[in-house]
Amino acid sequence: MVRRQVVEWQTLTGAGLFAVALVAAALWVRWRLPLADLSVLAIAATLAAVGQIMTSRLEASLGPRQGTWVLIGLGAMTLVGWLPSIEWLRRYRYTWGTLAILLQVLTLVFGRDPNGSGAALWFVLGPVSVQPMEIVKLLLVMFLAGYLEEYRELLTMAGRRIGRVHLPPLPYLAPILVMVGAALLLFWLQKDLGPALLFSTVLLAMLYVASGRASYVVLGLGLLILGGALADRVFSHVHTRVISWLDPWSNRETIGYQLVQALYAFASGGVFGAGLDMGSPRYIPAVHTDFVIAAIGEELGLAGTLAVIGLFVLLVQRGFVIALNARSGFSALLASGLTSVLGLQAIIILAGTLELIPLTGITLPFVSYGGSSVVANFVLIGLLLRISHEHANA
Repeated sequence: MVRRQVVEWQTLTGAGLFAVALVAAALWVRWRLPLADLSVLAIAATLAAVGQIMTSRLEASLGPRQGTWVLIGLGAMTLVGWLPSIEWLRRYRYTWGTLAILLQVLTLVFGRDPNGSGAALWFVLGPVSVQPMEIVKLLLVMFLAGYLEEYRELLTMAGRRIGRVHLPPLPYLAPILVMVGAALLLFWLQKDLGPALLFSTVLLAMLYVASGRASYVVLGLGLLILGGALADRVFSHVHTRVISWLDPWSNRETIGYQLVQALYAFASGGVFGAGLDMGSPRYIPAVHTDFVIAAIGEELGLAGTLAVIGLFVLLVQRGFVIALNARSGFSALLASGLTSVLGLQAIIILAGTLELIPLTGITLPFVSYGGSSVVANFVLIGLLLRISHEHANA
C-alpha cells in the first residue's frame, strides 16, 4: 500500500511538472516564434503524455526517468528557436553528413549493450545510456535536404538508364551515394537494421519529393528488398526475426513468444480494452519499448489504438502542410524528411507489432520508453515549428 501511494505521488508530481513545462514551452514558442504552427507541439505533447502514462504503468521505476527526458526534450526543442535561421543549416549540410558518419563510427568502436539486446548501440556515461542513432537520423535528414536541394534540377536529367529508370549523371550522384552508402554500411556492421530500413525509406520519400520521379522509389524499393534478403542470409538475428514473423505460432514458446503475446494482447483488448492497469501486458518482453502499442491495445482497446494512430496521422498531416507552405526548397525538403521520419517510424513499428513485417526493434516516437528518442523527437518538432514560423513570416 505504501509503495503504491509513493508511485501515485510520483505520478502526480510528474504530471504537474510536465504540465508546467509544456505551458512554459508553448509560451516561449509563442514569444520567440509567434507564427509557428503550435498544433504540432500539442499533438507531440499528447503522444508524450500517453507515453509517460504507459511507461509509469508498465515499469513504475522508469516513469520518473522518462519524465525527466521529456522535460529535457522540451528544453532542447526551445533551443532550436535560437538558430540563426533554417537556411543556416543548409550551409553546413556536408558537416551534418560527416558528423552522422563519425557518430556511427564511434558507436561501432565504443558502443555498449547495457540491455543485453545483442547490438552495441549505446554510449554509456555513468548511469545514463545515450543512443546516437537518434541524433544520426536528424543529421542525415539535414544533409539529404541540403544536398537534394542543391542538385534538385539534375535529378531530373537523363544520364544512365537502368531498364525504364533514368539516373542523373554519375558525378552528381557520387556524394550522396558515398554518404548514404557509408551510413547504411555502418548500420549493417552495427547489426542495427531497423534504422537502416527507416533511413532507406526516408531517403526514397525525400528523393520523390525532390524529383517527382516514382521510378526512383520503385528502383529503391527493389534494392531494399534485395538488401533485406541478403541480411536474412548473413545475420542470424535477422533470420530469427524473419522466421518468427513467418510462423510465430509454431515458435510461440521460443523466438515467436514476444510477437504471439502481443497478438494475444490486441485480441484480448477488444474494442474498448480491459481498462488502464487492468490488463496483463507484462507478459510481453520489452513491452515498454518495442511493444508499447500492444499494451495500449490490451488496456485501451481498438479505440485507444486508433486514437494513437489518429494522433500520428494528424502530426504527419501538419508536417506535410508545413512542407507545402515552405517557400524555399531546403525548408520544404527538410520538413518533408523530418515528417517522414515520424510517420515511417510509426508505420514500421505498428506493422511489426501486427505481424505485417518482421520486427525491427525501433521505437514508437514519443510513446515508447527511451530518453534519446524522446529528446531527438522534440528537437525534430522544434525544427518543424521553426520552419512553419519562418515561412508564415516570409
